[in-house]
Formats: sequence, structure tokens, C-alpha cells
Amino acid sequence: MKHLKKVWLLLCAALMIVFIAACAGSGTGGGQEAGSDSGSSGGSSDSGGGSDEGSSEGEIELRMSWWGSQTRHDMTEEIITMYEEQNPNVTINTEFSGFDGYFERMAAQASGGNLPDIMQQNFGEYVNQYAAEGLLADLGPFIEDGTINLEGVDDTVIESGQVNGTQVGIPTGTNAMMVAYNPKHFEGTDVEMPSNDWTWQEYLDITSGISEATGHYGVSYTEPDNFFEYYLREKGESLFNEDGTGLGYENDQLLADYFSMMKQQIDNGVSPDYSVVDQIQGLEDELITRGETSIHIKNWSNQFQTLQQTAGTPLEIAMLPGKNNDQGMFQKPSMLWSIGENSKHKKQAADFINFYTNTVEVFEVIGGDRGVPIKPDVREALRENGLSEAQEKIFDYLDVVAENSSAPDTNFPPSASEVLQALKDTDEMVMYGEMTPEEGAKHFRDEAESILSEQ
Repeated sequence: MKHLKKVWLLLCAALMIVFIAACAGSGTGGGQEAGSDSGSSGGSSDSGGGSDEGSSEGEIELRMSWWGSQTRHDMTEEIITMYEEQNPNVTINTEFSGFDGYFERMAAQASGGNLPDIMQQNFGEYVNQYAAEGLLADLGPFIEDGTINLEGVDDTVIESGQVNGTQVGIPTGTNAMMVAYNPKHFEGTDVEMPSNDWTWQEYLDITSGISEATGHYGVSYTEPDNFFEYYLREKGESLFNEDGTGLGYENDQLLADYFSMMKQQIDNGVSPDYSVVDQIQGLEDELITRGETSIHIKNWSNQFQTLQQTAGTPLEIAMLPGKNNDQGMFQKPSMLWSIGENSKHKKQAADFINFYTNTVEVFEVIGGDRGVPIKPDVREALRENGLSEAQEKIFDYLDVVAENSSAPDTNFPPSASEVLQALKDTDEMVMYGEMTPEEGAKHFRDEAESILSEQ
């Protein structure tokens, strides 16, 4: 468990103290203990029921963890209450936080064999890392026996939760990178709004033009972990090679050009620098929600609902820039539901995942916050029942992306999170002028090759 230990050795002691303190009560971290009716699961006719080996033991306690905004926390607590009311012998104790620190805490839990029964996992680097260490339960048997009903779900969506052929996660919904923008900021200007077919040059012209016209930032600063991956894909390259043993691109000028473009935006006042970015306190505090930027390229489509709700004004969505953005764009799981291999109640945990996946009322609560539902019948029911304005935009956007995208890259090595951290660290040094873009590109390659060689 070499890669996790690198994190644990530095953080385990401190984080376990924080974790134990957080779990001691059910206050700030959630932990509602509800229960009333009988039966299992609910909502649509597909909803699974049943309980596991623990049902004969009487009361069952599950732990469930996720990251996200306060809005997501509140909605998830409501969904958990719905499940507990239909499963009165089950109590779900909750642990949640923002994304920052989420996987550091999880590493500390993993070191003690104490992962949550149900956990939100991140597609790509993290789920591959935890699966490689044998820390996630195989969900295949629960799909085969009907505990988790995936009838009608597209095979590519199901396979996105697999690592080396083992089903270690169930997508919470489908998702895509997005550009969110405030159309009101463009009124009365001669600056064109972003579109689904804008080029990189148009991106530079529009973001600088709207910044000059409004007097504030034209576009949010986008950290490179997802944005550079897209940048490479749009140019026919990939971040990692096919077997995950090295970088997937050979020409370092690609990263140097990317760094130069981003630094130009900062130097011209079109984008904020890291001193501003580091002060943002979660999704509700993004610059676009405060009216301090016109264009936002930082988050995923499932987060649009919270951005618009917090901004208090209608926002719009467009695809990312680039001549070949249909090659760069991809759909992926917004996130995954996984079960800890250490769980003593795997079947009951799987039953909750089934409840979440198949119950229309769940998505009436959560909307598009965890992505567009993977079950066709749930999507159809939601459209028939009426979507909110923000939800309609998310659903329509994913329809566009589905027709203008390619398959996501899945070749993330177990140490991908370390490589991506090295990329972000290098990006920060280049943006602060401590390295030139060319020096940064070489530095990142050296760091990445060193990390990947130790796998």
C-alpha cells in the first residue's frame, strides 16, 4: 500500500484525531438517526429492497461519507432520512466535508481498516488508487443478484465504475466539464458570449473583452488537473500512456504553451491569481456567484445548479473551447458510490445505493447535483414531472455533450493523484513567476516520471 502510506505517514496521527472528534457526535457532520415505517427502499417500481446478513441482527448502523457544498450536504441528509424511514432498523451516520481534505481523511481511515460502509469516490485517480489497494468491495455480485438494479443503464456507464474488470463503484450520475457564464454581463457590450464551438483564440478574445467591458475578471482561474487533461485531449493527446506507466504526451511544448496562456490571463488581469483562488470557500463562494467574473471554467455540470442558485441570476452553459472540442469533451461519472471492503453490512450498503439509483424522489431532492441519473426510466420520470430551470439546462447540456464527445480516459495509474498534485504545484510556481513555462513543463515531467517509476 505504498502510495497511501506516503500520505498516512504524514497525516494519519493528526487526521485520526480530527476524524474521531468529528464522529463523536452527529451535529456538524450530519448523522441523523431516523426511522419509522417498514419495508425497504421506495420510489420507483425498480427500487430494491432487502436487507443483508445484518438484518437478522436487528439494528444496523452504516457510515456514509461524501464531499460537496452545503447545499449537497442538506439534500443528501434529506435523502438519507427518506431511506431510514423506509428501513427503520437502519441508521446511517454521516461524515461530509468539502473536497479539500476529503481524501486525506479517507487515507487515515483506510490505514486503520475503518473506511465508511458507503463512500463517495472520485472517478479516475482516486478510485483506481483505492481499488488497486483492495480497499473497495466488488459490487458485481450485488448487481447479479438484483440488490442493485441497473436494468437499462448504458454499458459504458456501468463500465466507468470498473477497475481492471471489477465493479468497485456505481455512478451517481453522468457529468461533463462545462463553461458557465452570466449573460447579463454581456448585455450592452459588443463582446460575444461563449458558444459550443468557440476556438481558443475566441476564448482569449472573449474573456479579455468582457473583462475590459465590465472592469472585473473575465474568467475564473482553472487549476490544471482537469483543464490540462482536456487541453491535451482536444489536441489528440492524453495525460497518461495506455498502461499508466508514464505520461501520454511526448512534446513538453504542449504544457509550456498551456502555462503561457494561463499566465497571460493572470498577468493581464483577466483571471485571478492563486492568492484570490486560495481564498474561495467552496462552491457557493465562487467568483461567478459573487458577480466578480463573467465566465466560469472550473467545475462540472452537476455543480451548475448550486452555482445558479447561489448567484441568484440565470446562468448559461457552453462546452469548453477548442477547434476539436468534440474530441476533448467527455462524459464521466459525476462521482461513484463505493462500499468499503471492511464493511460488515455490504448488502445493506448496496441496498442504499440501489435506493439512490432507482428512486425518482431521490432525484427530485438532489436534482442534477450528482449528475444526470443513469437510469433511463428515472430521467424520463423527472422530465415528465417537470425539471427546474437549472436542471433543464443540465439535462440539455448533457444531451449536447453526448453527441459531441469521445470516451473518457480511464488509464489513471494508482499514483495519479500524486502526479496531479505535482502538476498543480508546478502550475502555482509558474503562475507566481518562480519558473518559466518551459522550465515548469520540464519540471513537471521530471516529477511525474519519478512518481510513476515508484509504482
